[in-house]
Amino acid sequence: MHRNLLFVLACYFLIAGSCSPPEGAQQHVTYTEPGDPHPVSDSVWAKVPYGLHATFVSPDAHFIRSAPPEQRQRFGNWQTIALRGERVHTQALLWASEGVDNVRLHVGDLLHESGRIIPAEHIQANFTRYVLTDDIELDRLKNGCGIPAGLDSLLVADVLDPATNLALEPNSARPVWLRVDVPVNTEPGQYRGELKISADGQEDIILPYAVDIVAHVLPPAEDWEFHLDLWQNPFSIARYYDLEPWSDQHLEALRPYMQLLADAGQKSITASIIHDPWNGQTYDVYQSMVKWTKRANGTWEYDYTNFDKWVTFMMDLGIDKFINCYSMIPWNERFYYYDETLGKDTSLIASPNSDEYRRHWLPMLIDFARHLKAKGWWEKTTIAMDERPMKAMQNALGVIKAADSGFKVSLAGAFHPELADVLVDYCVASGEQIDTSILLRRQEKGYTTTFYTCCVEARPNTFTQSPYAEATWLAWHALHKGYDGYLRWAYNCWNANPLQDTRYGSWPGGDTWLVYPGARSSVRFERLREGIQDYEKARILISKLTDAGRGDELSELKAAIAHFELGALDSIPAAEAVNRAKALLNSL
Repeated sequence: MHRNLLFVLACYFLIAGSCSPPEGAQQHVTYTEPGDPHPVSDSVWAKVPYGLHATFVSPDAHFIRSAPPEQRQRFGNWQTIALRGERVHTQALLWASEGVDNVRLHVGDLLHESGRIIPAEHIQANFTRYVLTDDIELDRLKNGCGIPAGLDSLLVADVLDPATNLALEPNSARPVWLRVDVPVNTEPGQYRGELKISADGQEDIILPYAVDIVAHVLPPAEDWEFHLDLWQNPFSIARYYDLEPWSDQHLEALRPYMQLLADAGQKSITASIIHDPWNGQTYDVYQSMVKWTKRANGTWEYDYTNFDKWVTFMMDLGIDKFINCYSMIPWNERFYYYDETLGKDTSLIASPNSDEYRRHWLPMLIDFARHLKAKGWWEKTTIAMDERPMKAMQNALGVIKAADSGFKVSLAGAFHPELADVLVDYCVASGEQIDTSILLRRQEKGYTTTFYTCCVEARPNTFTQSPYAEATWLAWHALHKGYDGYLRWAYNCWNANPLQDTRYGSWPGGDTWLVYPGARSSVRFERLREGIQDYEKARILISKLTDAGRGDELSELKAAIAHFELGALDSIPAAEAVNRAKALLNSL
């Protein structure tokens, strides 16, 4: 969605289990990282002592692959506070002036002085791999859409790789992402552990850290109130691994990606009920999950087999609040179907105010309503559109309600007061202003109101060049504005070589995906998930402070949340705002 613009899967161990490689899938367990188009001069390594070095560093900092860290960036150890059930993480950095082979990361149990432990299976350390992005100054962009062709490239760290070992090239640095998933039954107290780094011909390096577990409990992701809606593209995964869409192998390949999404609290299923609803905006076109056939006698037949497979698959993972069906108003107003008389696929161009449009959609919606009710999905399904003009929306609504007045509708786009009481799922662009009374009225009706960013917002955003903390900042902004959550248009719309280059189209690098082949997460995705946890923690704490009558502390927390205005980023960097607010959360 862009405003104003017409394995083997690497068997990646997840908390929920491990994946099995789909038969015949291309192998991507290891891959070649791109070269640095602008390496720093080797002279910066002149004073670096011989051997492998490592230190904890800020999780907010980007590090250049061809330069060692500055002294001020190095931390002796890491100590953090966590709720039971929370995921916490940080960053370490490895560097060496000479090549180092077979670098390995080791994590063990976290130990409490009483002998209690957090088992090592809840701790994970990953090498962070580098990818190409645009060499642009996001701070100077007023609009990120329409990046000109031929821009220079920049190397940034983002991919969290499950590789068990990696080599360091001479005069190079390598970030490491360390995360701890605190079991919900952990007894409060301080737990100490170590990140051990070993390599051929090198002495082991030990980085100590501690996690202070508090008594509060963070609910499991499926119970989070934050409404996360990252649009999925199952067709990218089918293409990348050369799998038949909707085959058993395809569904198995999808599983680790969608499990990552479920573990972040995803609420909505992205379902394409027509072919190419976004006029080829993605490298892999969204195909219709419903087969439309116009019979020779002029009547219609609708095959929901693939739609049913997809919805059932996602619901089995716990992603089941909404089935958002796109789109009755495609960007090119073109509708594809198979014509029995012609014996081939063909298409119709029809605007929402036309008789042809009504004749095309009314039979389908009547039949679709029947099918959804038979499957038990009626209450969860919305007819979804994005960034469509008000008049077109009103015309489409007329057809929808004529088919069945009980149909639910959702929209991502500009805010229209006339639609505030109509749309059960309304996502507005980040700069839109909605009156508080309208938000409260929608909440009372049980409606969902979220916001989104896309290529328009140079900041805050989740581009590969964006400051890592901006991904976390977004959820705090939702909390401040009274939104139920956040939407982004592309969870996994990959290009031809997503593990090397994150650029696609005329949009900033990273705009079209947050996770990588091999079910590899990213720093951006983990930081986005962190913000969602903060939202949940703040929501729980606000309730507790209110019930306990702790007005001063409640006022202090609300004042901190109020700093998450879009314009505030001009004077307060995302990392500063997030870290200040998180420190307050952890102190209450």
